[in-house]
Formats: sequence, C-alpha cells, structure tokens
Amino acid sequence: MKLLEERIRRDGIVKEGNVLKVDSFLNHQMDTTLFNEMGKEWARLFKDAPINKILTIEASGIGIACIAAQHFGVPVVFAKKSQSINLDGEMYAAQIESFTHKKVYNVIVSQKFLGPDDHVLIIDDFLANGCAVMGLIEIIKEAGATLEGVGIAVEKGFQKGGRELRDMGVRVESLAIVDGMDASTGSITFRPQQVR
Repeated sequence: MKLLEERIRRDGIVKEGNVLKVDSFLNHQMDTTLFNEMGKEWARLFKDAPINKILTIEASGIGIACIAAQHFGVPVVFAKKSQSINLDGEMYAAQIESFTHKKVYNVIVSQKFLGPDDHVLIIDDFLANGCAVMGLIEIIKEAGATLEGVGIAVEKGFQKGGRELRDMGVRVESLAIVDGMDASTGSITFRPQQVR
C-alpha cells in the first residue's frame, strides 16, 4: 500500500536493534484517516472470506482493528494482557512474547466472544517474529473457530514471522513489507508491491 509506505518513509524512525518507530501515526498517536484507508484495503483483499469477527491484541492493534472492522461490518475482539475484576467466565489463554517490549504476556479472550461459528481475521500493527499472531492463532484453534487470514500494517520481511506463517498455509496480507532498515542512515527498503 503506497500510502502507508510513503508515510513510513516520511515519519518513521529507524532505531538500533531493528526497531522501526512509527508512533507519530500508527501506534501511539493514530492517524485515523490512514487507518480508514488501511481498513478499505483489507476489506478489498479479504472480500472473498466469510469474516464475522476481527481479533487483535491490546494495545496497539485495537485502533487499527476497530476502524478496519467498520469496512467488514463485524465486531472486534481483543486479547487482554491482564485479568481484571470485570472479566468473568471461562477464558482462552496463550503466552505471547513481545518483540518490542521484550516481555512474555499471558493473553486471554473470553469464551463468550469467540466460538466454533466464528470466521476470524487477525489484524495487528506489526509482524516481526510472529509471536503475537501465533498466540492469537492458538486461541482461535482453542475456540474451534476458523482462521480466515491475518492483516498486518507493517511486516518486517527480514524477520521470520511472515515466512513461518505463510509456510504454515496462513493467508497473510501485509500492507507494507520492510525488507531492510539502516539505523545509521535512517533508510528503509520496501518489498515491491504486487498487484492483488
């Protein structure tokens, strides 16, 4: 998606350790107009799939997933990183390691909101090593739901996550795939877009 690539080139900051900082428009301050265009694109790419739920993980995926969900006309369920007193009933759970935070989280989804009749699209802001998506897939399997695909805003194509998911037969639609970054120059190389 050229619009997203242009925004990453303009406002993204490359830091040491393969970190791409996009907090001015994607995952701290959010450009909802950009999110709307991203949602339209995922709706176009997944128009053939019978999606009735979008699943994401708190916190950075929630804004993107909510705006994208408007284009599908479906609810968003997000995996919580902590138990709270207002959560009741049985939960699906998975362990997820965050690339950015270098932390392992136990994430949970209430069984009330995900079940065997659901056809799920996972949406998230970043795909690096794939740990978050793998954890969400584990929850979908535990629920007996059907995974229809994964929509990612920014995939780090030089890390293993996207390749491993595709090798498993998972449909992954990333709107921008970064093939390389150089913290010393701030340069970012994108994988050429294929017409889909």
